[in-house]
Amino acid sequence: MLSPRPRIRQLQEYHPPLSRRTGMRLDFNENTVGCSPRVLQRLTQITAEDLARYPEREPVETLAAQHLNLAPEQVLLTNGVDEAIHLLCEAYLEAGDEVLVVAPTFSMYEIYAAATCAQVTRVQCESDFAFPLTKILCRLTPATRMIAIASPNNPTGSVAAREQLLQIANTAPDAAVLVDEAYYEFHGQTVLPEIDAAGNLFVARTFSKAYGLAGLRIGMLCGSRQHMPALRRISSPYNVNAVALIALPTALADREYVDAYAEQIKQGRERLACELRQHGIPYWPSQANFLLVKVGAMHREFVAAIRQRGILLRDRSADPGCEGCVRITIGTGAQMEQLIGALREVWAETKRQAGVTT
Repeated sequence: MLSPRPRIRQLQEYHPPLSRRTGMRLDFNENTVGCSPRVLQRLTQITAEDLARYPEREPVETLAAQHLNLAPEQVLLTNGVDEAIHLLCEAYLEAGDEVLVVAPTFSMYEIYAAATCAQVTRVQCESDFAFPLTKILCRLTPATRMIAIASPNNPTGSVAAREQLLQIANTAPDAAVLVDEAYYEFHGQTVLPEIDAAGNLFVARTFSKAYGLAGLRIGMLCGSRQHMPALRRISSPYNVNAVALIALPTALADREYVDAYAEQIKQGRERLACELRQHGIPYWPSQANFLLVKVGAMHREFVAAIRQRGILLRDRSADPGCEGCVRITIGTGAQMEQLIGALREVWAETKRQAGVTT
């Protein structure tokens, strides 16, 4: 009888809790107000002819490359960052190769790598979720063919310094080093200028976060002129849909919208952090559009209580090292005030149930 490969049957599925998401969306790190109004206006101009033709990716890749100050041959548009990860795994991994991933982090690095029959090794972050440079360097072997690093990392918000990333790339020249910069707009630091010099360095970006285009599933993979042809060879010529390709030039052109939204998020991040400090609630500094908060053994009840007040949060307690933690996406100023009001109610209710008086 027909059966999937044993490795595929053994893979742990990634099931994000997407069903019944009614309320303020502070659970999936999406843009909480939506894309640029200019993008919406452009989408109203789509014609039947636009949808009847196969999408042409290359002209939009040229615009994206200009946006990044790169050559067109260094940029490949992808069906979200997920496809970028998949392409790298398919291009560079053989059965028995080793892949290093920093834990905790985005689950798809491990899933796509394991599907190739590579051996995935988790390198746990430091106790404060700091980037584990020394641990990574110590775990490198001749079999290491890929190293996946999100910076800023999800769900922690911590970052790896440029010098650390370049040190890894230089120390492991036979490994593809993926730096996932999905949250770049909230951090502002990048290793993109180094991709040709490093050779084995790849950078992924997304338009799902600051740009508010998560529903269109569009991202980018950037790499050296030497290695990108191989990735194009295994990529479908029609991997990015026509609607996304129509929207992206307008989204790129409206930098003012993205910059203004990112600034709101940075302010909201500090506003929430200040509130958490006032209540003595542990959290970790973040350079992304979210905070990881330690709420303890009652994390499920906490998320449920906030949801009853119309706000969605993400329980991350199952991630390595994140026991009792909840991730909170940062929204606009008004959204953060609504969240803080709900948090105060839940904290007060928790204290009453515990018999704590102030």
